[in-house]
Amino acid sequence: MALAGCGQDYPQTATYNSALPAAIPGTPASLANNAAPSSGRTGGPVALLVPLTGDLAPVGQALENAAKLAFPAGGGPALDVRDTGGTAAGAASAAQAAIAAGDGIILGPLTSAEAKAVAPIAQAAQVNVLTFTNDSSVAAPGIWPLGISPDQQVARVVASAASAGRTQVAALLPDSDFGHSLATALQTEATALSEPSPSITFYQDGFPNLNQAVRTLSDFADRGQNLEAQIKAARELDTAAGREKARELQHQQIPPPAFNALFIGATNGDILAEIATLLPFYSVNQPQVQLLGPALWSAIAPALGKNHIYAGALYAAPDPASSAGFDQKYQSVYGAPPPGIADVGFDAAAIARLISGQGGYTSALLTDPAGFTGTDGVLRMLPNGQVQRGLAVFQVAPSGPVITSPAPTSLNSPSS
Repeated sequence: MALAGCGQDYPQTATYNSALPAAIPGTPASLANNAAPSSGRTGGPVALLVPLTGDLAPVGQALENAAKLAFPAGGGPALDVRDTGGTAAGAASAAQAAIAAGDGIILGPLTSAEAKAVAPIAQAAQVNVLTFTNDSSVAAPGIWPLGISPDQQVARVVASAASAGRTQVAALLPDSDFGHSLATALQTEATALSEPSPSITFYQDGFPNLNQAVRTLSDFADRGQNLEAQIKAARELDTAAGREKARELQHQQIPPPAFNALFIGATNGDILAEIATLLPFYSVNQPQVQLLGPALWSAIAPALGKNHIYAGALYAAPDPASSAGFDQKYQSVYGAPPPGIADVGFDAAAIARLISGQGGYTSALLTDPAGFTGTDGVLRMLPNGQVQRGLAVFQVAPSGPVITSPAPTSLNSPSS
């Protein structure tokens, strides 16, 4: 699939498409042979469903801004922007109106709840949907969640750790929807890699709860307290031999935990600071244990690098170099840097515009096994609605994050 129009500028309407997704050369035969029958409309405007009112309006406006950069003035198709209000009911109403107006594809909505409300409406009308949520549970034929999902980031960083021999994985995760999504992703990836099932511990708000979670996860009661009990017993002998024995035991290392990689799901700086005090207290230390984290660490990696506990930790995320051109253009047009999700909005719009000139918004074109190169790197949409992405692996360092495994340029490689 070829691209046209790269490098053009459209100052009259502030549209820009110098970073349109590109088709990736090479088609995996196994995927090509499993293609589902094509569905979707072959023409019509592009519907953009975003919250322009309500609490999420600032995010919706950023998504609209990003999408407009992919549509040049005077070039088809038209962009039909509709407000969802940030609610499931609003999204369903907007989808119905867009379909009735003859729109050929839906970009959005933003949240998982909205996407689940839109899905049956769009599927019944044979209109494909590129939604902005990162909840992979909404994936279904004709419904592709383009947000960077827990599945994608976990799979990449855990596979990278496994390649270095870190195959006994534990996880310290918030007791939230995000935490449970990470847990599911960790279990799925362990199965895919034929690794032992991860040991997962959830924590609730509050330092006492976090302390108990780390203590339980570390198995300190068995690893450390037995040694402490021996020291105490030697001292209680109140003899020279007992005191000498206690001194010898104090120099004995506590055995490392049963895991050699620990995925930490916290993204709040204060909670991460508390975890940093608890890990060494319970003798969970690098390099015996490789720390791993989610893609959201990319926003706080410079601060994390100042804490020696997290130096060397790994996380998977898009390479910011991939979106540099888009970020600069968005800044120049709108006078402010784009939020992270704006990348997803731009890519969805650019893909829709691309395939509109290649035969329409059909699932056959959307699920081209070669995939696309977008502002967040390579991605491939599968017939079942799942989305594969090529992410880079970063290491937290005092001077800033360092790429230890570059993002793949094709999803045909094992490292993707």
